[in-house]
Amino acid sequence: MSSPVLVCALRGINAFQGLGAALEGWTRGRDRVSTGNSLPQALMALTPEVTFRQAILFFTEADLVTGKACFYCFYYPQLWEHTKVTQICFSPLVAESWKCRAESLFSYLQAGAQVLCTVLLIKPGVWSRRLPRILRDLHLEKFSVVGMKHLELAAAAASALVPCEERQVAAVEAHCTYLTSGTALVLCLQRPNAVKKLMDLLGPEDPQLAQALDPSLWRAQYGTSTVQNGFYGSRSYPMAVRDVKLFFPEGLCCAQCQTVQEQEV
Repeated sequence: MSSPVLVCALRGINAFQGLGAALEGWTRGRDRVSTGNSLPQALMALTPEVTFRQAILFFTEADLVTGKACFYCFYYPQLWEHTKVTQICFSPLVAESWKCRAESLFSYLQAGAQVLCTVLLIKPGVWSRRLPRILRDLHLEKFSVVGMKHLELAAAAASALVPCEERQVAAVEAHCTYLTSGTALVLCLQRPNAVKKLMDLLGPEDPQLAQALDPSLWRAQYGTSTVQNGFYGSRSYPMAVRDVKLFFPEGLCCAQCQTVQEQEV
């Protein structure tokens, strides 16, 4: 009889890239610990199509739960013809987790990328000179502008936009001084997979690194330093929701898609 295996259905932003990097690091660490086969092996699906085929093989619609509840489903299928499959489910918020079953993850897998909102802030000194070109490029990349605001940032709002890797006191002060030195233009953008697509357009926070990677990246074109790098963009979907609510509390001028309704924007 073969040993049991653990099958997990995981969901996240940049899921394939993130899980692949995690497994690569785990494999290297495992190989340093043991040269035999005593430690577990790991495999992952490499494409959405393969993921869908494998998900419907191991899971049913009722097993896949999403939302705010902490709910996990683990399968231990024995690789033996007559052995029963064991399912272990546990949740500290059972009642809430059952409510989340109205959302079909299989339908999401088949539907493809969702229409999302993200925030682009064009920093002082950039938008006043380059706005027509930036709006043209956004249009070419299939973004819709569903919110626009011209404002002077308060110190608290400016501090919230400082990248997490630059949270030292001196770096935060430099960012806040620059962001509050003039007016900024805040855009709420909408398109399928909006958060990742915008990050791909902007490139790294450091314009020199962006220039080395690809001169067409926006921070390579418009930035001069890690502080004056032209743009702020929401780096994840939770941050995008936070930024939309921060800068557009009055709402957006777009059709109420499912994700906008779910986040009460």
